[in-house]
Amino acid sequence: MSDTKIIAPENKAARPTWRPAGKVHTAEQPFTYPLKREFVEPDWRRFPGYKDVTQEEWETALWQRRHTVKNLKELKVVFGTLIPDSLVASVERDIKQRATMSILIPPHMLNTMDEKDLWNDPVRRYMLPAFEDRHPEWPSHPKASRDSLHEADMWAVEGLTHRYPTKVLAELLSTCPQYCGHCTRMDLVGNDVPQVVKLKFQVPQKDRYEQMLEYLRVTPSVRDVVVSGGDIANTPIVVLEAFVSQLMDIPNIKDIRLATKGLIAIPQHFLQPEVLAGLERLAKKSRERGVDIAVHTHVNNARQVTPLVRKAVQALLDMGYRDVRNQGVLLRGVNSSSKELLDLCFMLLDHGKIMPYYFYQCDMIPNAEHWRLAIHEVQKLQHDIMGYLPGFATPRMVCDVPFVGKRWVHQVKEYDRQLGISYWTKNYRTGIEADDPEALSRRYEYYDPIYTLPDQGQEFWRDKPMQQTLTK
Repeated sequence: MSDTKIIAPENKAARPTWRPAGKVHTAEQPFTYPLKREFVEPDWRRFPGYKDVTQEEWETALWQRRHTVKNLKELKVVFGTLIPDSLVASVERDIKQRATMSILIPPHMLNTMDEKDLWNDPVRRYMLPAFEDRHPEWPSHPKASRDSLHEADMWAVEGLTHRYPTKVLAELLSTCPQYCGHCTRMDLVGNDVPQVVKLKFQVPQKDRYEQMLEYLRVTPSVRDVVVSGGDIANTPIVVLEAFVSQLMDIPNIKDIRLATKGLIAIPQHFLQPEVLAGLERLAKKSRERGVDIAVHTHVNNARQVTPLVRKAVQALLDMGYRDVRNQGVLLRGVNSSSKELLDLCFMLLDHGKIMPYYFYQCDMIPNAEHWRLAIHEVQKLQHDIMGYLPGFATPRMVCDVPFVGKRWVHQVKEYDRQLGISYWTKNYRTGIEADDPEALSRRYEYYDPIYTLPDQGQEFWRDKPMQQTLTK
């Protein structure tokens, strides 16, 4: 038997004690969970123009497309007296003097707007810009440009942007079922507007697709393809299925991402039997070929997460799509507070079954300054949302730096807060830098909105000319 003795502590009062369980939960938090927001489909019949629309009609993709609002006359028919005359006049002025995208809003998206306060509604703010929304002195940054990310400069073939070493962007078409006011591809996407004559693809569609596929067959360094546009919701399913199926036949392609704002704007499209059948065949082939396939969408405000969206997302997940992920855009007055972002992320995660993924800073296109946030504002947002969401569902705040690509906002190398100039570095070459010996040592600049700068910084920019006009 062991002679070891157990010696009791001389001072039992010195033993540490547990603090009372649950005490932390009584403290007031900056953000309160669970959400108080209801998860319901808004009743479209509250709008005069939709008062007689049946549920069957509303849930039909063809009805949604036929009744998509394309001008102010149609908008006034939908809202009737619910839309203030002052807002109509301001939108009309914006169309003539500022807008880079034409009006195109499906009924489903209109239905997520707050008809009681359309001036301040977050969805209206970015889908239907008004002249008074724009900054009066700084509608554009002097460094703004039509193709702010220089995607066309990096086309390997027409419509195929090879920007990153292992990833490409395939722009299948230049139309969407809806047009967002802040569209980063306003250079190419959509109809001409008074301010912008759009560029057009020159190569016939069938030939463009074959050129894209052939480039990928002979470029084994590419493993990841984002299939976008425009919006794949405007690509006939037989065409989309054929293109994506051929991507899966290329041995080096391991990841495919289908990009669509339409999943949020017109989920009815993705619930059509022929669309579901085509997408399910792609999911089945992806499993057979060992290719991961996912869907990326674009939700900017919690109001846009509705049961019909969830139904379409659930169908994709049930087929075996790896994820449905959200790539939102940070927009002042839409989602620029930590509360608005957390509200959106929990709606996505809990109800939409959509993974919060990225929030991009709004790109430096013309007439977008009122939406954009400064780097330091976005850094604070990243700080303020940490710890609430699961780590895997905590979105990254991203600055898409021209000629560099996506960078987490805390990766900035240097930052001049007074002039609003941030400096970034990169670790790979794009195709246009193949012979540039300084590509990996150069500092690349990005610019804060001028109205966020101190007086001395604003004065610095006041007489700087625009680097590029809207017309080409």
